Amino acid sequence: MREDKPLEQRIKDKAAEIGFAACGMACADAAPAAGERLRQWLAEGRHGSMIWMEERAHHRESPTGLWPEVRSVIALGMSYAPGVDPLALAGEGETGRISVYAQGADYHDLVKRRLKELARWLVGAAPGADVKVFVDTAPVMEKPLSEAAGLGWQGKHTNLVSRSHGSWLFLGAIYTTLELAPDRAGRMTCGSCDACQTACPTDAFPAPYRLDARRCISYLTIEHKGPIPHEFREAMGNRIYGCDDCLAVCPWNKFAAAAQANLAFAPRAELTAPALADLLALDDAAFREVFAGSPIKRIGRDRMVRNCLIAAGNSGSGALVEPVRALLDDPDDVVREAAEWALERLNSPSPSGEG
Repeated sequence: MREDKPLEQRIKDKAAEIGFAACGMACADAAPAAGERLRQWLAEGRHGSMIWMEERAHHRESPTGLWPEVRSVIALGMSYAPGVDPLALAGEGETGRISVYAQGADYHDLVKRRLKELARWLVGAAPGADVKVFVDTAPVMEKPLSEAAGLGWQGKHTNLVSRSHGSWLFLGAIYTTLELAPDRAGRMTCGSCDACQTACPTDAFPAPYRLDARRCISYLTIEHKGPIPHEFREAMGNRIYGCDDCLAVCPWNKFAAAAQANLAFAPRAELTAPALADLLALDDAAFREVFAGSPIKRIGRDRMVRNCLIAAGNSGSGALVEPVRALLDDPDDVVREAAEWALERLNSPSPSGEG
């Protein structure tokens, strides 16, 4: 790598070399409105049961709240653009739909390893620099910081949209004490398009650029621990882990090439179109074996089976009656309740399909 290049360009070159599809710089105070939006969102209760959002809000509001010495943020994105239509299984009642990002290996591990590799290189290239690396489990506002660093802009679905990679970027950040020249911030380019808003099956967007997590299928299937509220069950269709609808319909995705370079993100065959009957039969040990190395493992067997029971109830498939019936005496009360609901739906004269 040429030493006569500016450090900022050398960082970008190194990031590309180790697998990042996007890289940009921002000053630590480059997204001042993000903290105010976060506080309003929390005050409205739109975070649901994600209590950690409240507990560490003071750290999340700005980079300096988490690390007072930070001067610059290096925002990075790794593409996971799918090679097939994420909505292709929408009408397959006996098959579960798993969000694209969760069909392969756990992205937290891979992205963090690459961030650490880049951070180590940076410390060697700029002796005396301090660095900290973050993936999305840390109290960091990756999306507004990525927008400030020029990776894209926060679309009306509140996720980052890139001209080159659409809505399919895993985000990470490196905080540093270095004073780096900032990139030009991303410019909002959604225009009058409301495809992501109208695609949402549960009306989780009270307004453009605002999300009510309590209505979001990703939140309901992953973060929510109790029974799924009845008002959302039919709309869940066969989605059993996450939801890609608002991302998949974004017109900017037409510029996103399938992420072939990161083989770790390649979908596992058993997770691209899993049979609900097989998943309903999982006990705890089998669940851990099937989802080893997957981000899905963290929700546990009971939540996954609960989600699959909702999908089974929406399927209208008589073949799922017995797998559902077998869970009526499950040790977990949330699973039992979902099984009762699903069995009632399956035994009704005219079971509804996906909403």
